[in-house]
Amino acid sequence: MATSTSTVRIKTPDGEMSGFLARPKEEGKYPSVLVIMEAFGLNDHIKGVATRLAGEGYVALAPDMYYREADAVVGYDQLPEAIRLMTGLRDDKIVADVSAAVSYLQGLSFVRAERIGITGFCMGGRITFLSAATIPAIKAAVPFYGGGIGGLLDRAAGISCPMLLFFGDQDAFIPNEEVATIGRTLGDLHKAAEVKVYPGAPHGFFCDQRDSYRADAATDAWGRLTAFLAQHLKS
Repeated sequence: MATSTSTVRIKTPDGEMSGFLARPKEEGKYPSVLVIMEAFGLNDHIKGVATRLAGEGYVALAPDMYYREADAVVGYDQLPEAIRLMTGLRDDKIVADVSAAVSYLQGLSFVRAERIGITGFCMGGRITFLSAATIPAIKAAVPFYGGGIGGLLDRAAGISCPMLLFFGDQDAFIPNEEVATIGRTLGDLHKAAEVKVYPGAPHGFFCDQRDSYRADAATDAWGRLTAFLAQHLKS
């Protein structure tokens, strides 16, 4: 499906947040997916994911969660700076910013306002989980290797949408015991959640710009992601 992209401005309680918007060129109303960035910022990888989702028939919006700082995109070899940027975010501000992005999408004439999902990677995986637990307008959530989700399990009761979570069993940042606890907690709460763990996959396995990229796992995860979103957002 042919797509178009643009930079947009989203009003938040703290000012204007920029975002990368990708959408199908063909006229119509489409479901939408928020694409939440890694700790490294709103870079080409995240924009590429949004564009791929637009090609699948979604309006995809990748908000710049670091909009309070200028030019806050760092390379994959600049982990300390990425950690500095990431730790500067607060959960209450994150929820307010994601809520503003949801409201922005709901105001677009070409978006099905009742069919908004979210996915995110690394830091964005945690934000995806947090958003699903706190923003009822989100109807499907897919966190990829979200570091820190284990610390959000006290909020898991608030999840009202189906969720698909991806992890690798060689993730140096997310212990396998934590992944097991996440799955067990969601099961005990009777949430519509599936945890998929890829053997041999490290943190960041989906990103083809990182040394940790694993093509087989990334390809399988993309197929599962698109099937999951189609099931829950295109009906």
